[in-house]
Amino acid sequence: MTPTLYITRNGLLEPLGQSQVFSYLKGLSQDYQITLITFEKPEDLINIQAVAKAKKDCDTYGIEWHFKKFRRQPKFLAPFWSLFEMFWAAYNVSKNGNVKLIHARSYMPAAAAWAVNRLTGTPFIFDMRALWPEELIVSGRLKRGSVMHKILTNLEKVCLRDAAVVVSLTNAAVKYLCCMYPNEIHKQRITVIPTCADLERFKPSDKQTINRVYGCVGTLLSGWFLRDWLSTFFNVVAKKDPEAKFEIITRDDASMVRLALDVNGKLGSRLSIFSCKPENIHKKLREHSTSAMFFTTGKSKLGSAPTRLAEALGCALPVIANDGVGDVAEIIRHYNVGVIVKNDSDEAMKIAFSELEILCSDPNLPTRCRKAAEKVFSLHAGTQAYRKVYSQIVASSD
Repeated sequence: MTPTLYITRNGLLEPLGQSQVFSYLKGLSQDYQITLITFEKPEDLINIQAVAKAKKDCDTYGIEWHFKKFRRQPKFLAPFWSLFEMFWAAYNVSKNGNVKLIHARSYMPAAAAWAVNRLTGTPFIFDMRALWPEELIVSGRLKRGSVMHKILTNLEKVCLRDAAVVVSLTNAAVKYLCCMYPNEIHKQRITVIPTCADLERFKPSDKQTINRVYGCVGTLLSGWFLRDWLSTFFNVVAKKDPEAKFEIITRDDASMVRLALDVNGKLGSRLSIFSCKPENIHKKLREHSTSAMFFTTGKSKLGSAPTRLAEALGCALPVIANDGVGDVAEIIRHYNVGVIVKNDSDEAMKIAFSELEILCSDPNLPTRCRKAAEKVFSLHAGTQAYRKVYSQIVASSD
């Protein structure tokens, strides 16, 4: 089997690490001898049983797992130290020429892979995931035109230019990149592989029950989730439907989320906020009737493909969302599996809720949602797409 290296700043112990890293690697491990480097958060490493299970799962698929501690402090030095750790670990694995390719998930791993490529010639995949510099600006963690912004922009350019293959989550991001960096990607191979979900897990419930639970899954405190939109939507639904309940499944601080969504306490006990183990999220998601997701827009979100969209549709749930986020609105409209809200006004939410009620009265809606998930977000299709990218790189480097 072909030795490969996969680097991600996400943790294998996180829900995202399980759904968007390990799920793919299980399939790819059939043909590739994978070394996985992750960065685990201290609070996750406390769970010794979870660490042991992750190690056992990796061993089952022949994946050699090495993890570093995710550092938050010191604030300005931690990312640079993590970058050095990525580079050094990747270099030590690659320096003897045994590794045939490096799969770098997002920008910092790509920077480390680029440096290793300069020293060893090992080809790398720049798996962008999103337009990270723009996301940092929108979330207030980076100032446009600053020294750090210029560094990240230059990093983006060289990784786009020198990667063996660039992987984007959305077609919208590819169009943006073609306009921004025409010289760097003139001859570059770009593949679009959207966020995928394990549709064997995220599938419709066998129980034929009717729930009126409006849910939201994932972080709300990241800086690019529109909490005011979600709050308005929940409050409009609460007035229209006295029986409706609301659930937030998140690892965020529950008290902070409640403060943001229910300032006046009108939702009260109808709103539940809790965390859930990664292996059980699909079970809780099936108890929802609709999944809500509202994200900031602009250049920062052109490259976003929310995992929660794939998982909701896989469970046959309709989605209510806003426009301007990657290919989300295009998918929802094309497959008629949800509602797009124009703005965060009460009136717009009332219109959207009415449209949602009409949509949910269609007995074919669950089937459409599931088929859309299978067509766009199948884990099998995503794994096959990555396998094709891997094989192209290995073949061209032999």
